[in-house]
Amino acid sequence: MKVMTVCGSLKFKDEMMKIGMQLELAGNAVLLPIFPANEETATFTEEELAILGRMHIEKIKLSDAIVVINVNNYIGTSLSLIHI
Repeated sequence: MKVMTVCGSLKFKDEMMKIGMQLELAGNAVLLPIFPANEETATFTEEELAILGRMHIEKIKLSDAIVVINVNNYIGTSLSLIHI
């Protein structure tokens, strides 16, 4: 079993969840970003976004591998900022 963190743009939440499920069914432990519970009303403050960003970095540090969800050659702007 490997620990894997799924990374990518939250625009592609459905794709991230699908891949995460496939990875888990293949016997891996999968860490995913936090998604807004209600996309229509959910907004995060700058402080909350910073906390979520730091927690995602910690998930990556715990992982044996990351899986980048790349839809139409778009991975999101935050992914390019990650430096571990």
